[in-house]
Amino acid sequence: MRAWFARRYLDLLGSIYLYNEHRGYTAIDRVLEAVRARSPDDRALIAMIESHRADERKHYVMFRRWFERRGIMPLKVGRKFGHIDRFVEIMFGRTIDRLDTNEVIAHDDLFERLCRVIALTERRGYRQVETLLANSHVRSDPVLVRIFQIIRKDEPSHWAPYEQWLRDHARRAPRAWERMVDGFIHSELLFLKLPALFLNPFVKRRAEWPDAHDGEPSLHPLLAATRA
Repeated sequence: MRAWFARRYLDLLGSIYLYNEHRGYTAIDRVLEAVRARSPDDRALIAMIESHRADERKHYVMFRRWFERRGIMPLKVGRKFGHIDRFVEIMFGRTIDRLDTNEVIAHDDLFERLCRVIALTERRGYRQVETLLANSHVRSDPVLVRIFQIIRKDEPSHWAPYEQWLRDHARRAPRAWERMVDGFIHSELLFLKLPALFLNPFVKRRAEWPDAHDGEPSLHPLLAATRA
């Protein structure tokens, strides 16, 4: 029973992370579009966001490879299990896919709001990884431990460009109510959505990988990260 519980837990965990990492780098493509249009001469900021995007893609590849090594496809989870999805929906009143990039570009207040959402999400991700690295089920899988160690190392650079933009433009830091929204989203996932998914025997596995139609380069050059 314990072995089944551990397999189920790691299966769900890996599936949720795979979705979130894919959502992360595809959403950052939209952010990059906005930043390049707003501040084409700010090469430092653009480079930091490009590095963030590359890390999210790398993390996605590591989780995909983890599933491939196990010989199974991830479970089919969607935006209900995406932290950034839920945060954007609450803060902007629409899904990421329906977020008007041109509108965000045109209004400093909207771009400021987006920077705070991303920064809070990345800081939340770092704290969650710290928790997972102490989890006995995670620690039973050396490859998964290595993946989360890499994510923990990468994560601090991910909130840096957005917080720097806020500072450079004399924009405010997140307020208590925004942090409460972030905490609510995390609690909703941890205590409601994850248990419901765990107990649902009808959850299907994906028929194809989330990046099947991304037009990304071969995965192989990125796989060394899990072996370092």
